[in-house]
Amino acid sequence: MHALTISPQWAEWIELYLASQRAAGYPLTTRNTRLQHLQHLARHIGIDPEPLTAEQLVEWAGGNDWAPSTRRSRRVSIQSFFTWAKDTKRRKGDPSRALRKIRQPTASPRPVPGRVYHEALMRADELETIWLELAYDHGMRRTEIALVHSDDIIEDFVGHSLLVHGKGGKDRVVPLTTQMARKLLEREPGWLAPGADNGHISPRWLGKRVNSLLDGNWTIHSLRHSAGTRWNRHGGLLVAQRLLGHASVATTQIYCAVDDIELRATVLATAS
Repeated sequence: MHALTISPQWAEWIELYLASQRAAGYPLTTRNTRLQHLQHLARHIGIDPEPLTAEQLVEWAGGNDWAPSTRRSRRVSIQSFFTWAKDTKRRKGDPSRALRKIRQPTASPRPVPGRVYHEALMRADELETIWLELAYDHGMRRTEIALVHSDDIIEDFVGHSLLVHGKGGKDRVVPLTTQMARKLLEREPGWLAPGADNGHISPRWLGKRVNSLLDGNWTIHSLRHSAGTRWNRHGGLLVAQRLLGHASVATTQIYCAVDDIELRATVLATAS
């Protein structure tokens, strides 16, 4: 099999697998992620999915220098695919069972410093400014920003909110600042950023553009940490959890930084 090409068997199985995912109601964002993961596997492993052994799959996975979160995400996609292959009688066994659960190191909040954010705003064009503000002030992921559509703007009793299409098909409503509501309402109806990814811009490309505006080792996801940290300080952990769209408070805690000044002030204020 020629390197970086997808064999007919891989192409057929991936297409049928994605059709089953669509029939099961998995959102487009999940299907696209799994498509990318499986295409990467098909191009680089050099073995068709039917004869692929557990040892070969483990050797391939171990040979990639991925971050733990990336490794965990790819493991989920690969296991889902081979479970489908076994259930549909295309394979007798499931080689992905040999992929061990990924240890996720304890993460620390990384809110973007105010200076970095405001300097990025000065470098940004009109659309990039909206992306930055949606991440920093509204806590949105790059995928969620790419999916912003005029139909998702909601007028309520006190202003406007946005129906955000989150991970795993879980929607949430996030209040918009007055400034952001005005900016979105002034744009042409339709996608916030039209593009070739089912009509809207690719989340990956959007993320790269925002990251290029941030000075230093900061990313668009770090802007989400900034939002979570401020929300936690103002409204508490449960408010931050709801606005960020987390199923678990433990996940929200990863996003909410507490600085040394707050720690010292708490100790002094409660001392006997």
